[in-house]
Amino acid sequence: MKPTPFIVGNWKMNGTVAEARALVEALETAVAGLSGVEIAIAPPFTALASVSAMLEGSNVQLAAQNVHWATSGAFTGEIAPAMLIELGCGIAIIGHSERRQFFGETDESVNARATAAIASGLTAIVCVGETLAEREAGETLSVVERQIVRGLAGLTAENAQRLVIAYEPVWAIGTGKVATTAQAQQVHAHIRALLVTQFGADVGASVRLQYGGSVKPDNAAELLAQPDIDGALVGGASLKAADFAAIVKAAV
Repeated sequence: MKPTPFIVGNWKMNGTVAEARALVEALETAVAGLSGVEIAIAPPFTALASVSAMLEGSNVQLAAQNVHWATSGAFTGEIAPAMLIELGCGIAIIGHSERRQFFGETDESVNARATAAIASGLTAIVCVGETLAEREAGETLSVVERQIVRGLAGLTAENAQRLVIAYEPVWAIGTGKVATTAQAQQVHAHIRALLVTQFGADVGASVRLQYGGSVKPDNAAELLAQPDIDGALVGGASLKAADFAAIVKAAV
């Protein structure tokens, strides 16, 4: 049996606090009462406190777009797990391709962030995915395998209960290009096999695998129907309440 689908909206660097509040209000109305699916949104850090208060008692969880591995210290511009938890966050996105591409994130720093996040009680959404050059060179599975093996090094089966993997082909993020369902399922099945090797059959089968990369209402249902795709990490479409709600409903 497939795990409960998990749909997360990554707002990236978009929206004032006022805009965030308006979006949450519209979204809560659109998904109210839905069951059989888990929903979370990741607003910018500036909106977390305000949005957290609005989400109390709703079926939408709060996520952060990043988290540091240290509990405190001289890490200008970073944010510690306990700081996020204090704001009501239960989830952190780690290793998004934009963090890797623009801010020097590595498999090793992803591992440090994920380890610290899970140890603190956060759920870690660890992102993996290949560039267009890597796909064209036939390196997709080896790249993703390297990111999984190094990014999850040292994590235990118990840790994996707070782990989600998001496969996001870099060439599909914000480009309008989407991996075909067969391409996405092939990579997800490979990730699943790696998780079974590391954590055992039961735990490996229970870790939820999200697809990300230009997920929209018109392609969500087909992607989510694949045997190893358990959810979606949604970028641009999560900034429109109606579109994001349609993706959530496609998962039910």
